[in-house]
Amino acid sequence: MNELTATQGAHAELMGVRFVSFDSETETVTMAFTAPDCFITPRGAVQGGLVAGFLDEAMGWAHVMATGGVEAPLNLDITMTLLKMVPAGPLTCTGRVLRRGKRVIFLEGELFDAEGNVLARSTSTAIPTPRPGT
Repeated sequence: MNELTATQGAHAELMGVRFVSFDSETETVTMAFTAPDCFITPRGAVQGGLVAGFLDEAMGWAHVMATGGVEAPLNLDITMTLLKMVPAGPLTCTGRVLRRGKRVIFLEGELFDAEGNVLARSTSTAIPTPRPGT
């Protein structure tokens, strides 16, 4: 898997996704995002549903990378906790496979600001499916 593989799709371009690393031992992916100004609400922070998109992207790629690109998760649910307002500009997100079974996958994600402060956390329960296009 390479940087280009991890950033396919118009949605990834919109979110300013950049693949940073994958740790196969912990099945953790690190991705960088740039929240564009159009994501910012009148309160001055990224809209919550778009924050969930950052977390979903990282959690999903953790599973994709852990399976060598063969599988992609199909979410059954995503739970998110916003800890601080998410600013425009550079962000870092980690996604990790907590447990992967034949029928269910458990994932988690964390979103950080440029200083390393945790802004949001999420978990997801998903179904392993063949990765589209493989």
